[in-house]
Amino acid sequence: MASETVLVVDDSPTILKVVQLVLTKAGYQVITAADGDEGIEAAREHTPDLILLDFVMPKMNGYQVCRALHQEPELAEIPVVLMSAKGDQVGDRFVKVMGIVDYITKPFSPETITKAVVNTLEKQRASSEEEQNVQALLPDLAPDAVVNAADAERSAAQAALAALRDTLVAHVGEIVTAEVSGRGMEVEPDEVGDWITRALPEDRLQALIGDLRAKAPELAGGSEAVLTGDLAKVPLAEVLALLGQQEQTGLLTVTRGDAQVDLHFKGGDVEMATAAGVSDEYLLGRFILGNELMSKADLDLFLKSRSASTKLLGHQLVKLGYVTAADLKEAIRQQSAELVYELLRWQEGRFTFRANEASSAIGADAALGLSVDGLLLEGYRRVDEWHLIERDLDSLELVFLRNEDALTQLGRGRLSREELAVLELVNGKNTIKDVIRHSRMGSFEVSKLLRRLLAVQLVRKRVAPVAV
Repeated sequence: MASETVLVVDDSPTILKVVQLVLTKAGYQVITAADGDEGIEAAREHTPDLILLDFVMPKMNGYQVCRALHQEPELAEIPVVLMSAKGDQVGDRFVKVMGIVDYITKPFSPETITKAVVNTLEKQRASSEEEQNVQALLPDLAPDAVVNAADAERSAAQAALAALRDTLVAHVGEIVTAEVSGRGMEVEPDEVGDWITRALPEDRLQALIGDLRAKAPELAGGSEAVLTGDLAKVPLAEVLALLGQQEQTGLLTVTRGDAQVDLHFKGGDVEMATAAGVSDEYLLGRFILGNELMSKADLDLFLKSRSASTKLLGHQLVKLGYVTAADLKEAIRQQSAELVYELLRWQEGRFTFRANEASSAIGADAALGLSVDGLLLEGYRRVDEWHLIERDLDSLELVFLRNEDALTQLGRGRLSREELAVLELVNGKNTIKDVIRHSRMGSFEVSKLLRRLLAVQLVRKRVAPVAV
């Protein structure tokens, strides 16, 4: 395998980078090209064993590249696998034409791209055996002992935060009370304490501590911190790739302003992501509701009843029979993946990685085993798509109007359930943020759907009236 060379041709730098990472890790030599012309030149120079070819590119599309390759005898027999967002349509039409032997549909997982390469090269070598690429089953939820350890870990963290806040209230409150009294105003010490408590909720304290650890690990008892830096200088994708390649176990803390996300690693995989100070769309409740595991009324009532509890939300939902263990794991998997995708968009902030011999109790409890390669591949795809979305939707404060005439002409039956859900929330008043909050979908999904509806003129941007 080490001697086999794969040429990847795609106009997306991020796709090139991730596919190169995946295939290099699998033992192949990988050459990349950013368009059809570069791809043909690279094929002439290196004569690869296989070409992975994006179908939609500027200058030359995938079919034109194949036709050019087919006209050169030394390149005509190289097998080509097409990559396309419309894989079925393109594949059914062009497979078995001019060297095209297979196709894969974007977005694809690392397992999919690796399997396509392995199978194609095996067929090319006329091997009768095909490698099986079976995804390992996710491990069962942790036993009670680990669940209890996770709850204890959570309780200890909350107790530490409460103790820190009490200390701040005592010292700062005393100074503020004395200062205010010295200026001839009356204020009760308890009132000052309430002000400070409201200003420093748990998520704010967590973010401040995370920022401290990231900027100065030695001040936070961080002797185990082995990697720390600035996201403006070291992209998070490179940090994740490094931790994955080295099969590290530990905790990666990423902070930006008041937001903090912790990625729990084990053996190079992400066991779970936890967060504080982030948008509501990344809270577990959104995924519980989005998967229709509970009604909003039931969830709100449950959250109100547990306001003082330090137990993990998911564990309580399972224990009380609101959701199954499998449903909870799927919701946490979705939540963790969405948090990673959001982190990949952060261009500023700090990160710190602490290596440990074993995963945290919370991470061991979730045991998601999310592949870094898979997260990067989907995350990069989203980053690319966000760039396109933001050309048309440059602010989440935009307000849209429905085009009722166009909707009547098209017919609601031709729209997906998600498109209809977003369309119902477009009323000339709701901002994109409002639509995200009410739809129980993420900002990426809502923005993508709105851009699609805008492109077919089912909605239009509301324009503020001009004063005359």
